[in-house]
Amino acid sequence: MAAAVGLIGVSLFQVAIVLGAPVGRASWGGTHVGQLPAGLRIASAVAVFFWIGAALVVLRRGGWGLLAVPEGLARWGTWALFGLLLLSALLNVASSSAWERFFWAPYVLALAVLCFLTARR
Repeated sequence: MAAAVGLIGVSLFQVAIVLGAPVGRASWGGTHVGQLPAGLRIASAVAVFFWIGAALVVLRRGGWGLLAVPEGLARWGTWALFGLLLLSALLNVASSSAWERFFWAPYVLALAVLCFLTARR
């Protein structure tokens, strides 16, 4: 459940980007000040659906029902999320953005650990 809540948090951050929140320094490499350009806002709109889907996969793997998500997808999807989140944490550590290094890197690493624990279930 904690992993799903954290993934929804990422999704809500992406919604804020889509709506024009001035969080350019905290997202997409941190190279933009203020509001992100249209192309990155569109990418964030796609990311919203990806992270919601990720939360559903983790919930299914965690035993919260959701029969619409096949068990095989939940099993392999949670492992894939673990790898993706681990890579994302490493990229955030390497970012020039202080927000990405000191907020997103530990946040995403914690999500990776939660997905690992859920995947091993």
